Amino acid sequence: MTPPNAPLLDIRDFSLSVDGRVLLKSLSLTVEPGRIVALAGASGSGKSLTALSVLGLTPAGARAQGSIRLEGRELTDLSDRQMDAVRGRDVGLVFQEPMTALNPVLSIGTQVAETVRAHRMAGRDDAARIADAILTRVGLPADRFPRSRRPHELSGGQRQRVAIAAALALKPKLLIADEPTTALDVTTQARILELLVDLVRREGLGLLLISHDLALVARVADQVVVLHEGAVVEAGPPPAVFAAPRHPYTRRLLAATEPARRRPDAPPPPVLPPLLAANGIVRDYPLARAGWWGKPAAVRAVDQASLAVHRGESVGIVGESGSGKSTLLRTLLAADAPQAGEVRLLGQPWSATTEAARRPLRRHVQMVFQDPVGSFDPRWRVERLVAEPLVLLDSPPGPADRRRRVEELLEQVGLAPADADRYPHEFSGGQRQRIAIARALAVAPDLIALDEATSALDVLTRAQILDVLADLSQRLGLAYLVVSHDLAVVRALTDRVLVMQGGRVVEQGPTLEVLDRPRHPYTASLLAATPTLAAQVA
Repeated sequence: MTPPNAPLLDIRDFSLSVDGRVLLKSLSLTVEPGRIVALAGASGSGKSLTALSVLGLTPAGARAQGSIRLEGRELTDLSDRQMDAVRGRDVGLVFQEPMTALNPVLSIGTQVAETVRAHRMAGRDDAARIADAILTRVGLPADRFPRSRRPHELSGGQRQRVAIAAALALKPKLLIADEPTTALDVTTQARILELLVDLVRREGLGLLLISHDLALVARVADQVVVLHEGAVVEAGPPPAVFAAPRHPYTRRLLAATEPARRRPDAPPPPVLPPLLAANGIVRDYPLARAGWWGKPAAVRAVDQASLAVHRGESVGIVGESGSGKSTLLRTLLAADAPQAGEVRLLGQPWSATTEAARRPLRRHVQMVFQDPVGSFDPRWRVERLVAEPLVLLDSPPGPADRRRRVEELLEQVGLAPADADRYPHEFSGGQRQRIAIARALAVAPDLIALDEATSALDVLTRAQILDVLADLSQRLGLAYLVVSHDLAVVRALTDRVLVMQGGRVVEQGPTLEVLDRPRHPYTASLLAATPTLAAQVA
């Protein structure tokens, strides 16, 4: 029986250790119905581990002490089978990376309905109707997003909406959101946050929000708990904590929230011909045929886009989810072929040629993905991962030279040569991203494409990665093509920026000019939707 006036979630003096190493230290916090409590801190501070402890998903061999109560019910005493009834029904969880959380072979409608059927024992039709309603509520109406679509047919932001819909389908009492807006552009982020806040305020849902975005925390949270090395170092209402932080660690987080500009304010003079040039790019994707005799339809993802990247220059592409920026990037990298227009690399045909003709040019452009875990083979050691692009060379180095090259690359990105013998899972998120950068550098490219390469990183790690990228550009003369919804990163790292909406480039120019004095209403709306810590605390 729930004690009167008991908090929805009550964690008291909770500690967790694995093999004698203390990961959480006497942690205490409460979440009341209708309230939002945010956990803030750098990678490895214990935020996600706290959330997993609430769900009884602690690491194998972990030893726990203290109490975790949900509506007065002690969760640490429950068996794993008993916790299965709690997970999803009473506590919903939204993961950081939807592509790994969603089943790639099931449709989005099936995946949301599956949650309902597993816990409510609803029939197939009823579960499908519930799934349709919640998907519509999170911004995925059936007329635009058929329930038969699979995750790979959606953008990153759309996939995150599906994950949120699955977590909300059973109307849980407590929702744990682990970086729920990391993959979302600022306008989509604002809509998702508005939805979550509405659920909390109107339906009495409790929300435990995990985020490294302090501006977001200040915008929506009633209480912020700052974690460092598994311990609470500061807690209170966000305006009070952020306006006058008492702990040095909190002050470090705040200082890193708005990254300093890493490029000279004046872009370097262009050197002709450009390193990469695209002219009039058009990219269409076919849609399902409407009936057996229906005319095949297509959606235009990129419409007459043009750009140029010169040596040593950093160019940003921004826009909300579905604006066409990732599709344009795939076309620029010759992963997709355009229906019209042409891309040239080093003055030579790039898009309008065969893969055999492109192969000698592949080494000149490399890629760093948003999620290094998804781009690494977990069975390979770092040496093999970093050396993988060397097969692009006409004469790949032998084992000794390959090892020497890998060690040099690891040192260039701030890692130790001995790290070559470790596996990806043995590194933090920021360290894995450094490994991804080292791999991109392996064949000495002229251009590196960065697809949301810092969006999953906490503010301290993000600042370190931006420093690494700026240093490499200065020392090696690298050019960057930066696709990001994080306007702070674009401001810090790029010389010029292109703004995309509905597949079209609606504005472009020097980064500071576009972001400080936008001419197009869409650019102004992106800037207006971007939360800033100063605005939230003021």
